[in-house]
Amino acid sequence: MAQTRKLEKQAQIKSSPEKLFDVYKNKTDLMPKISPDKLRSIEVIEGDGKSVGSVRLWTYFLGDSVVAKDKIDAIDEGNKSITFDIIGGEVTRYFARYKATIQLVSTGQNNFVKWSVEYEKMNEQVPDPHPQLDFLITMAKEVSWH
Repeated sequence: MAQTRKLEKQAQIKSSPEKLFDVYKNKTDLMPKISPDKLRSIEVIEGDGKSVGSVRLWTYFLGDSVVAKDKIDAIDEGNKSITFDIIGGEVTRYFARYKATIQLVSTGQNNFVKWSVEYEKMNEQVPDPHPQLDFLITMAKEVSWH
């Protein structure tokens, strides 16, 4: 039986949690414009691209040009978090299950983005997804600058 694992990473951001949450929930079309060297496109395949059940195709650069198909699994307005279930693309070659959650928080005068990924490797030779987690943090920090 495969073991579910979890990685988490947090970083300080410039914008308010509300602003960055709004971009990730409602304005993902801005992200390739803000960070074209990392993100080529986000295409809505099913739904409106903003609500639970929507499916999107992300084309991004992680060494090479890669794709990921995600399904919005949960949106928590109160906690400013969104969970994405990765259902296609390169990630699914290596992971039987891969869910990523972004949460945006304020602590005093500081604002933070926290990404967590829950995953099951296809086999033990598959490395933990640290590069993917670093990519998610870097993207959120870049988007928060705008």
